[in-house]
Amino acid sequence: MMDNPHRNKILKTIRRLGEVHSVWNIFTDFVELSAISLANSADRRPEVWEKREKQYLDTIGKYSPDEQKFFPEMFADLVEALEYELTWRNAPADVLGTLFHELELHNKYKGQFFTPQNVCDMMAEITFGDGAELLEDRPFISLCEPCCGSGAMVLGFARAMLEKNFNYCSQLVVEATDIDLKCVYMCYLQLSLYGIPAVVIHGNTLALEEWSRWYTPVYIMYGWDHRRKTSGDVIQAPAETDAKQPAEPEQLSLFKEDN
Repeated sequence: MMDNPHRNKILKTIRRLGEVHSVWNIFTDFVELSAISLANSADRRPEVWEKREKQYLDTIGKYSPDEQKFFPEMFADLVEALEYELTWRNAPADVLGTLFHELELHNKYKGQFFTPQNVCDMMAEITFGDGAELLEDRPFISLCEPCCGSGAMVLGFARAMLEKNFNYCSQLVVEATDIDLKCVYMCYLQLSLYGIPAVVIHGNTLALEEWSRWYTPVYIMYGWDHRRKTSGDVIQAPAETDAKQPAEPEQLSLFKEDN
């Protein structure tokens, strides 16, 4: 992958803050704060907006006023980093997944590995083919990703569409799920900033459990719920609740720092 100066800037900022705080916590807080900021700018459902706003204030409150300034700066750098990939690589790329690995968080916390982007690109190209048959009799493709991680598989599929001159911003809708809330934030951020209509779900695909839904701004602004319903797409969107959510979701507990 071509060296991305904006990704490197985020890396340096996290390491700088890491002189005082845990790098793991800084990265997790960064993606959480960025995801909440983006979600609350577009998703105005009162039952989730107020809860997320409080969550944002609780998280940012762990840092001093001078430290707090770094988080919006890193968000701006993330926007630039994704645009850089689209400009110079001519395709969406998993910037946050590479950051996670460059910070060596996958080694410290019991081995959470994200599929490399080039592997995701190859798998997506095989799946999509030439795309003509998939989009011959329908206005868009529905893509389900049951264990989305940072969203690299979805980005690979978007790349495959782009290479065949299809528009992933209007001819693709995604439903992505992960049990790890950190992954939900990462996937949601990247799909949102690349303009991909998507619902990113914090849930357990195998147990059919769901705790929250994160709608990308493009999904909301262009009425994708309505588009999916009128095309016969199945939509199941239960009210968000904490009732079924365990105190420590299974995968999240794997990454707790040892005492």
